[in-house]
Amino acid sequence: MAKQYSEITDKQQQFIEQQYIFFIGTADKDGKVSVSPKGIDSLRILDKNRIVWVNYTGSGNETAAHMLATNRMTIMFCSFTEKTLILRIYGSGKVIYPKDDNWQELEKLFPESISNRQYFDINVDLVQTSCGFGVPLFDYKGERDLLLEWANKKGTEGIKAYWKNENKLSIDGKNTGI
Repeated sequence: MAKQYSEITDKQQQFIEQQYIFFIGTADKDGKVSVSPKGIDSLRILDKNRIVWVNYTGSGNETAAHMLATNRMTIMFCSFTEKTLILRIYGSGKVIYPKDDNWQELEKLFPESISNRQYFDINVDLVQTSCGFGVPLFDYKGERDLLLEWANKKGTEGIKAYWKNENKLSIDGKNTGI
């Protein structure tokens, strides 16, 4: 049975910190709904009602476009181990870009990378747990370094050019803020 909380509990924070992957769900008022897997070392819980995560450069930039339009986000974690749990965090927030004043403050929270495209600063409205009985079991084998290696090969100027050419608009043609 699902349970709801107004903030992240200590036990839920421990669960989140043990996960290797999480999923971001966003949508504009119209157009495509985006569900995106995230990994690497990209999420921080700043307090019981605030999460920040770094969005590394990738092929799409739907989350940024959706946040500019509606500022709603769902973050989902699910256990792939023996102990079952699905944890959803619902919230609203804002996109932080390299040009923004608080970029440097958030940058200190994560490993340095030229791939850091945006930060998402989320105010948690609701935390919901559910059983996860239908989620399969998986074994964690390790992180993939491909995304960060790709960014490093492009270099700082190459990444900026990629943002301009590939990440400026969503697949629905909406502005991403880049």
